[in-house]
Amino acid sequence: MPPGPPIEELHFPDAPDVGSVPGPRTRRLLERQREIDSGAVAYPRDIPIAFEEGSGATVRDVDGNTYIDMFAGIGVLNVGHANPYVLEGVREQSEKLVHTVDFPTDARLDLIETLDEIAPVGLRGENRVVFGGPTGSDAIEGAIKLAKYNTGGDGLVAFRGSYHGATSGAMSLSSSTSLKGHYTPILSEVVHAPYPYPLRQGKSPEEAVDHALEEVQDILGDPYGGLANPAGIFVEPIQGEGGVVTPPEGFLQGLRDVADDAGVPLVFDEIQSGMGRTGEWWAADWAGVTPDAMTSAKGLGGVGYPLSATIYHEDLDTWGPGAHAGTFRGHVVGMVAGRRAIEYIRGQDLLAHARELGSTIRERLREAAAGTDREVEVRGVGLFIGAEFRHPDGTPDGDAVEAIQRYCFEHGVLVWKAGRHDNVLRLLPPLVLTESLAERALDVIADAIETATAAD
Repeated sequence: MPPGPPIEELHFPDAPDVGSVPGPRTRRLLERQREIDSGAVAYPRDIPIAFEEGSGATVRDVDGNTYIDMFAGIGVLNVGHANPYVLEGVREQSEKLVHTVDFPTDARLDLIETLDEIAPVGLRGENRVVFGGPTGSDAIEGAIKLAKYNTGGDGLVAFRGSYHGATSGAMSLSSSTSLKGHYTPILSEVVHAPYPYPLRQGKSPEEAVDHALEEVQDILGDPYGGLANPAGIFVEPIQGEGGVVTPPEGFLQGLRDVADDAGVPLVFDEIQSGMGRTGEWWAADWAGVTPDAMTSAKGLGGVGYPLSATIYHEDLDTWGPGAHAGTFRGHVVGMVAGRRAIEYIRGQDLLAHARELGSTIRERLREAAAGTDREVEVRGVGLFIGAEFRHPDGTPDGDAVEAIQRYCFEHGVLVWKAGRHDNVLRLLPPLVLTESLAERALDVIADAIETATAAD
């Protein structure tokens, strides 16, 4: 018997069901938060909600309003909120042992072996795993150290439109100037190349790929390329915060070739795109390209447990004891949750489900956009979906996406924004989203698109 229950049994049956939002209890909690929480708190500024409980692809706020969750904690909850199969293992482990640094446990070694089973061809059977701290940024920091340790270099290539995290090294790789403007100097030897983005660049897919690869080649090989001592190339196989920018065919393979020619590691940031999000275990699988190392977090923790890892080819395992450390690299409860999440995805055939449902969602979005005067590009793979809105003159339309987000919230569907100008509607629903829930959510999203674009 496959791990259960089936996905149809996971959700609150009444979603979406909302009254006037935010409700009174939510408003009180939001005010309390404003009084005592950090000024860095961001998400409630866009969506004023206070959560009470979640089940599958649905959540309920403290006032009893029930929503369809098309965002899943920025792609964390791939097997849904409070997945019973995962939580069964969590409870069993929690009663025995929670924290072990990096001493061996069945939980730790079982997860490493399970990750090997789903690793991309070229890493499968030939990899090592180093766990980091609780965030994806920690995995990126580990990958930076790994690349520098193995090459003796200090220069890194990253890409415009990228987001890799908010710690010092990860922030250096991220391209957003507003993200890091107050914290410079950070890592100085990082050069950002263009990421192939045909819509924004006004190029054909082939031209965009050729331009990006030429730039990377020049950075690494031109005597005046600007990077004296390269250590590695870091790239998102699909850019998430940048707007679900899905690179044209040939880009990732081209990077593989450039990295090989330059003798530097190629690192894929699979923090948002991995763990089944795209309908394959890793976005790398779609391109058939094997990185030297890749980072994982978000969905790795099963139902939201903080866990990150860097998975890398065994030839790079040259560092010694303590070369990469961290107190919470032994969160065995999170490791049990991660392994059980993988088992649940396998048992319920959620990779195929994500591919099929994602195709349906993208087609519905295109149909909804066709009734407007906006230029809308719908893109993505599996349940990693973006719809970029532009005015008829081609300028970014962030106002429309903000209005869509607000309308959806007020009608019981949670969606989010992305992109340089917040003009990309980003959908990252749990892989357990059912066709019925998706249809209900898309009815609301379609109405939101019509309302937001007609009001302009």
